[in-house]
Amino acid sequence: MTIARYYSAGALSTAKTNALLESMRAANPRVRSLQTEKCFYVQNNRYKQLPADVDAKLHWILKESDTVDQLSAKAGLVADSSQVLIEIGPRFNFSTASSTNSVSICHNLGLDFIERIELSTRYLVTFDGPVGKDEGAIVSSLLPILHDPMTQCQYTERNIPTNDFYETVSRSKEDWYFVPLLEQGRRALEEINVKNGLAFDEWDLEYYTNLFVKVLKRNPTNVELFDCAQCNSEHSRHWFFKGKITVDGKPKQQSLIEMIGDTQRYTNPNNTVKFSDNSSAIKGYKHTALRASCFDGPGKFVQRSVQSDLIFTAETHNMPTAVSPFSGATTGTGGRLRDVQSIGRGGLPIAGTAGYCVGMLNIPGQTLPYESEQDYPGSFARPLKVLIEASDGASDYGNKYGEPVICGFAISFGTVQAD
Repeated sequence: MTIARYYSAGALSTAKTNALLESMRAANPRVRSLQTEKCFYVQNNRYKQLPADVDAKLHWILKESDTVDQLSAKAGLVADSSQVLIEIGPRFNFSTASSTNSVSICHNLGLDFIERIELSTRYLVTFDGPVGKDEGAIVSSLLPILHDPMTQCQYTERNIPTNDFYETVSRSKEDWYFVPLLEQGRRALEEINVKNGLAFDEWDLEYYTNLFVKVLKRNPTNVELFDCAQCNSEHSRHWFFKGKITVDGKPKQQSLIEMIGDTQRYTNPNNTVKFSDNSSAIKGYKHTALRASCFDGPGKFVQRSVQSDLIFTAETHNMPTAVSPFSGATTGTGGRLRDVQSIGRGGLPIAGTAGYCVGMLNIPGQTLPYESEQDYPGSFARPLKVLIEASDGASDYGNKYGEPVICGFAISFGTVQAD
């Protein structure tokens, strides 16, 4: 198992480099210029030194299709006393979508020993004088601009894949075991909750303790509890929407989801699918469309008269987008496309819309009388960053899939309450 590296100058476009440089100067006025290069990390399970024919194939796969091969085994950027080199790449413990596609191409070309291909970006930042002992503080001030902490990390001499992306990741496999709730009570559940990051809240702890101790009268396994944390979560079960509501001490007859569904009693009876599948649909119309003449091999498209219903589905991705705006929005678009495709016997995506509701923007250089600077959790992106990067992310996923974002909205609102 070993990793080969291929470097190529100019990781970013001129426009992107200039925009990044402007952001860096806002964070640190000493910044003067920025150069970039990309590095491909190619992991294989057969060779310590790649043969010439394999190396040639990888050059052909990894180089830009419309340029001369500029890949090199040696890095082109090296920092001097007035420069800082920052390398950002994907986290080691999961493969990116780009790696999956690249590895698939390699396997189709006979390079079935290629296991992973990841791409990092190297930033050479030049300052107005020697960096000296301030390098650590400088890097810390620039990192939030350069990387997504949820999906990326900084590559350093001590934190870089050498022979295997997983060499620094613990691979110990813990056997399943019984959690001693009958013997230790709730304390045992609290301990595994912290140990395995199950995210059980107070209600969950009470519920599962009672379920296993008093109802089932047996100890759960660690696997069962992990399953409960995922499949029985608010995200999966919608406890809040389906739960009983008490307002001002008075219980409501309907849950939130029942209130939403009740609107169908007072609207046009044109639904063909409602509250029972991944998307909803209304009555469509007959039209002529291109359809494949066969589905078990190559064949021509033919015109056919078909009946199609109209689908609409929505996907909220508030928490992921708040933590990682670009990636959170891309997966939100992906989830919506999945829902469209999986309704009934299958749907066809046509176009998407996107809406953004954020707090006070506090745009630099544009002070507004009704805005104020507010503290946000360290793991959350600021509203302005969410608005910019989430918009890029939603469009990026749709463009790669072939679905355009054709309209949307953006709302900025912030309020501070005394309590």
